[in-house]
Amino acid sequence: MPAPIADVLAARPVVLDGGLATLLERHGHDLSSALWSARLLRDDPGAVEAAHREFFDAGAEVATTASYQASFEGFAALGLDRDEAAGLMRRSVEVAVAARDAVAPEGWVAASVGPYGAVLADGSEYRGDYDLDVGGLRAFHAPRLAVLAEAGADVLAVETVPCLAEVEAVLAELDGTGLVAWLSLTAVGGRTRAGEPLAEAFAMAADVAEVVAVGVNCVPPAEVAGAVALTGGLPGVAYPNSGQGWDAVARAWTGESAFAADDVRRWVDAGARLVGGCCRVGPEDVTALVERLGGTGE
Repeated sequence: MPAPIADVLAARPVVLDGGLATLLERHGHDLSSALWSARLLRDDPGAVEAAHREFFDAGAEVATTASYQASFEGFAALGLDRDEAAGLMRRSVEVAVAARDAVAPEGWVAASVGPYGAVLADGSEYRGDYDLDVGGLRAFHAPRLAVLAEAGADVLAVETVPCLAEVEAVLAELDGTGLVAWLSLTAVGGRTRAGEPLAEAFAMAADVAEVVAVGVNCVPPAEVAGAVALTGGLPGVAYPNSGQGWDAVARAWTGESAFAADDVRRWVDAGARLVGGCCRVGPEDVTALVERLGGTGE
């Protein structure tokens, strides 16, 4: 059994994995549906497990599951009932656990809890212009959190959250459960995607004992250090994307990667304790992070 991740974060940085979906795309899998990598939980779970193993082989200590896009609503669009949908969410944890146990038995599995906007598949997680209030967001998140919490993950990765309303909703669902979670927002210039102070989100999380770390993900690398400096003493989360753009019409990535492993020391100095990558950050980048940190466990 791995050590409690909160205890380890108090002692040293922990290296996360990179972009699971974009690694699967690199290997030729079609993720063009609204479910992204969650589709493979039904159609090719072995491919998901293999991708997790690839990141562990590269030196990652945490596998983040393919449940980011998984929801009862999304699976219903594929004709799956609630029991089948819950089964696939549990499978996302099972394949990550299998990869962890085979390659890095002292590592952790983080169950990805994507934002409401990810289910809409219209990019609204990068705008925060939701059509639900806090109550509606709680109702959306509660059943999925319940399934993932019981599936055997070591930590819940509440990620890519764009607005304070969703922060409030998720924190309300976590508060008092005894679960372990990190909270990660997508932000720009020290503000949420909805334009609110990022520090306010982190302050809200500080009042919920279940949250062991806060920070940002799926942001350009240049945003990381400034955002992590706002965590108010909580362990920081830092897993940016490559900084490249996505052309939705051409369905292609544009520009050059701005992800540089040399930046990781600056992130750690700013307070980051969970460090890794998001979209377009691959196993080779994770290996470089581990090298810059002097190896995991350092």
